[in-house]
Amino acid sequence: MPSRHARIKTGPAEPYLCLWRQRSLITQMIKREVVGRYRGSFFGLLWSFFNPVLMLSVYTFVFSIVFKARWGQGSDNKFEFALLLFTGLIVFNLVSECLSRAPRLILENINYVKKVIFPLEILTWVILGSALFHAMISLLVLLGFLFLFSPSIPWTTLFLPLVLLPLIPMVVGLSWLLASIGVFFRDLGQIIGMVLTVLMFMSPIFYPASALPEAVRGYLFLNPLTFIIEQLRDVLIWGVFPDWQGLAIYSATAFTFSWAGFTWFQKTRKGFADVL
Repeated sequence: MPSRHARIKTGPAEPYLCLWRQRSLITQMIKREVVGRYRGSFFGLLWSFFNPVLMLSVYTFVFSIVFKARWGQGSDNKFEFALLLFTGLIVFNLVSECLSRAPRLILENINYVKKVIFPLEILTWVILGSALFHAMISLLVLLGFLFLFSPSIPWTTLFLPLVLLPLIPMVVGLSWLLASIGVFFRDLGQIIGMVLTVLMFMSPIFYPASALPEAVRGYLFLNPLTFIIEQLRDVLIWGVFPDWQGLAIYSATAFTFSWAGFTWFQKTRKGFADVL
């Protein structure tokens, strides 16, 4: 582990070099985080599978059977709305879990700040790893429902990792930023809770982006979730190739943002102990 007096590195590759250097510790902490969530429960880790199955079953019943909701005017698949809704919620829940926890991340790990020489920057990778674990379980459940209720699973599903990959640096960059600010501004957690609620309804989760008037549709894509949600539906549901140019631009922006968030975190961490 790094010395307390070691020079803090903030190069563009450093956010991912720290992930590689501390991969063993991060893996152990992610396992502890995931297992700890279900410790003491009868079914244990099986709850991570039961929860998305239950939620997708409820969405399917409510929106497909009760409300008979349709995603598009020409759609005749009564299960389509629930599957598209669940796809959007997978992305939102992944982001929401990380960002809602980030403001109190350092506050809940004070011992790592004051008593132990510890690489604090890896804590964001730990919460992201836990969120990714649950997102992957939800995606497996979604693929199972697609197999049951769709004629076939599109082969473009193979592009799924490439679609989700750019979201990782965006989320971890925001998490570093919020974790740092949360040390100095304790109300941030409450604000982020409200922001996430607004973000959920300003994302094309419950409606397609095409439902908005063309004059304002472009503003929806200022939301960092919109593009990923739309691309995920393209490859999983519609069988459409990803927008490679859009993914390249999103990736460049996300990696730049992750570096900025990491740099801010490393520059401000010197003051954590004084505040805590």
